[in-house]
Order: sequence, then structure tokens, then C-alpha cells
Amino acid sequence: MTTSQLFTALTPILSVLILLVALRLPAKLAMPLSLLITAFATFFIWGVPFTQMLAASLEGVIIALTILWIVFGAILLLKALERTGATHTIKLGFSSISPDKRVQLIIVAWLFGSFLEGAAGFGTPAAIAAPLLVALGFTPISAVVLALMADSSAVSFGAVGTPAIVGIGQGAKGLSSTDVSQIAVTAVGIDILVAALLPLFMVLMYCRFFADSSSWRKGFEMAPFAVMSAFAFTLPAYTVAWLFGPEFPSVLGGMLGLAIVCPLARIGFLLPKNTSDHSATNLAQSSPLSLTRAWLPYVLVAIALVVTRLPQLPLSTWLQSANVEWVGILGTDLSVNVMPLYLPGTVFMLVAVIAVWLQRSQSSQLFSAVKDSANMLYPSLISLCAAVPMVRIFLHSGVNDNALPAMPMALAELVASHLGDAWIFMAPLVGALGSFIAGSATFSNLMFASFQQAIAIDTSLNQQLILALQMLGANGGNMIAVVNVVAACSVVGLHGKEGDVIRYTLLPMLYYCLAASTIAWLFWS
Repeated sequence: MTTSQLFTALTPILSVLILLVALRLPAKLAMPLSLLITAFATFFIWGVPFTQMLAASLEGVIIALTILWIVFGAILLLKALERTGATHTIKLGFSSISPDKRVQLIIVAWLFGSFLEGAAGFGTPAAIAAPLLVALGFTPISAVVLALMADSSAVSFGAVGTPAIVGIGQGAKGLSSTDVSQIAVTAVGIDILVAALLPLFMVLMYCRFFADSSSWRKGFEMAPFAVMSAFAFTLPAYTVAWLFGPEFPSVLGGMLGLAIVCPLARIGFLLPKNTSDHSATNLAQSSPLSLTRAWLPYVLVAIALVVTRLPQLPLSTWLQSANVEWVGILGTDLSVNVMPLYLPGTVFMLVAVIAVWLQRSQSSQLFSAVKDSANMLYPSLISLCAAVPMVRIFLHSGVNDNALPAMPMALAELVASHLGDAWIFMAPLVGALGSFIAGSATFSNLMFASFQQAIAIDTSLNQQLILALQMLGANGGNMIAVVNVVAACSVVGLHGKEGDVIRYTLLPMLYYCLAASTIAWLFWS
């Protein structure tokens, strides 16, 4: 690989970091520029035919529209609940558990978000948790940053185990279902120690950068409760993974974590005595809705996401049968399919309609919510319809006139050739690279699992351990994935601040990856 080819392979990464993070351009400008730069270099230097690039771009636009469908549904649900008064009631409910916003952050982003990740994955946790945090009084940027940080550990078993079952199971070679389960158990075993500090880091970032009074000390006050909350999720998740496999650790871990932490928070267990500096804004202690009716839409979302994703139930097959597929785009070997009824966005929209009816609101409020949601979504249309095609060009660059591998594989091979002896420390970073570019831990595992497996064989490392580190790295990369960041910002109307979000989440991502490597090296290698 020549120097110009190396810079071409790095173009999608460098252009995003320079334009979005360093120069702080809004995503609606940075992503189209990144797409143009990437397409130019890919065609003239990597040698990818124009038809292949155009087909990859069309595939990307269709995928972007499915993401926008999910985001629109999440915004619509939030706007509908604001109009019915449900969000006000939910605020009162959290005040009855604890008025401390640090506690509310852990419950909503870490535990409820983990449950949503296990049920649906693919950006759903941030799409639901971030606006809920805003409703509780968090600033939009803090809500997005903290929701993305929280949506990491549970990603190993997101969407009923898809990153493990599909990503690792199909991405690596010759693995049985037992092998995949053992890799998943190894990953969550390492994660028990890695994720032990994640809720604390979330609270520390909130207290230092986003609270009214900036203070590290106020964050450290929450250390006992935060660490306890971390184990309340990871230990049940490990037990479920060990006993039953990779389908339900995040779903059941999140549910059990909520069942453990909420009652303990209510009685002040392990909480500091003085919480006045971080208490939610005082609210009038009255609401037209009961707490049960206010939370019912979220309960319906959770139930619907679980039952529609269980392969044992016929509903999953029926919803997936409504499948629009484009095979052989422009005569290439690329294909894309959309299952509109199966997308989480459809669930969100249906529940929004039901919520307006259950909470006895007027239909005009639903129409108003639809209008507001569409207006909020418009800036993200440009960003995502440029970002995702850029990603697909990058991933499908293996078809070229220079007999080069696809760009991500070329970069990984280059790193492996120089740092193979220290691969236990590089494996999670490769997984994170995959999620950063592809916007999905499942795609990262599909893309790099066989490569990680080959490196493990060449360097005489434990294949199971290296594939587990690939999974964990993909989890960490989820915090900075461009597609996830743009989508989460869209839900709370935070346009033009995507680079700021990545700057905040970059350090936690590096911690997650390096901590996973260090723990694996100390205890598993």
C-alpha cells in the first residue's frame, strides 16, 4: 500500500475528525464535505469504479432513511408525551425515587438504556434516553453525551444478542453456537471489571462539565452508589449469559438492575446526604395523569420491542415478511433490504398514537407533534444521507482496479503487521474503529471478526479472548459512532454540536478499550 493509498484509506476517519471535531463544523456541512473528499480519493487513488461507488452510496441513502425513520419515531413519542402531560408526571415520579439528578442519570441512561439496548439496539437507547434526560432537566448536549456513554456495556447483547450471534457468529469462521456463547461469556466477564466505573465516569462528567456548579467532588460523592449500580447490571448480565446464552443478558440485566437500584435509591442506600446542589427543578406536585398512565407508553415500547424480536414467536417472522429488497444495485453485488414494520421507529409511532388515546388527549395534539418532529428531523436528513453513503463506500472499497482489500481491512492489516506482538491491546481499538465508521457493533464484528481470528492464530493468542476484545471494542466505539451521534443529536434538536459530543465521548471510549485490554492481559491471557 503506497502512501497516497494509506491516506485514502484514512480519509473517512481523518475528514470526520478534522471537519467535525477539530474545526467544529456542523454535521450538515462536515458530512457532505467528508463524502465528497472520500469519493474523490476512492475513485482516483483506490481505483474503485464509479458504478460501485454510486451503488454503495444508494445503499447508504436507503440505510440512512431507515435510521431517520427510527429517529422520527423517537421524537414523535417524546413530543406526544409532552403534550399529554406525561413527561411532567414522569419528572414527579423520579423525584419520588430521588430528587438527585445524578441518581436519575444512572437509572435512565445506564439501567433503562441497557434494557432498551438489549431489546432493540441500533441506536434505540440514545433515541429514548437522551430526550427523557432532557425532560428531566438535563441540557441537550449533556443528555446526548451521557446517553452515548451509557450505551456501551449492554451493546454486546443488543437487539436480543445480534452483535454476538450475527456479528461474531457469522463474521468469524468455523464457530459453533457454543463457541459464540463462550466468547460472549468471556466478553461480559471482562466487562464486569471494565464497566464497574462507567456509571461513576458518567456522574463525574455531569458534575464537572454540565452541572450548574462544576465540581469533581460532587461526582466522587456518588462513587459507592454508582459502582453498586454498575454491578447491578453486569452481574445479572453475566449470569444470564453463562446460563442461557447471548440473547437476553442485556434485557434481563437492565430489568433486574432497575428492580435492584430503584428501591435502594428511594431509601437513600449508599447515597450522599446532601443532594440539594443536584436536585431536579422543583415541580408543582400535581399532574392530570397517574404515574402508571404516564409510564405506560414506555412500558408498551419495551414490551413491543421484546416480543417482536423473539425468534420463538411468530410475530417476529410476520413483521419481517414485509420486506422491500433491492438486489444487485446498479448491476453490482450490493443489496439492501428494509423491513418497515420491524423497525423500532414503527413501534415508537404506533405507541405515540396509542399514548394520545390512552392519556385522553386531543388528536390535534398528535398532528402538532408530527409537525414539530418533522421540523426537528430536517437538519439530520442532510447529515445522515451523506454520512452513511460515505461509510458504505469505505466498507465496499474491496472492489477496485488495484487488487487492494477494502479500506478498513487494509488499515487493520497495516496495524497488525507492525503491532502484532501487542495485539491484545490493539484488538479492542480495531473493534472501536469498526463501530466509529459503520455506526454499529454488529457491522464492526461482521467486518473484523475473521481478521481478528486470523491475527490470533498468527500470534498464538487465544482466539476466544481476542474475539471477546473485538466485541468490547465495538461496544466502546458505539460512544463515538458518527451515525449514532448525529441521530442522538437529532432527537433532542442539538444540531451543529456533533463534534463537541465526540470530543466528550472520545476519552471514555479510550478508557473502555484500554481497560478491556489491560484486564484481559492481567487475568485472561
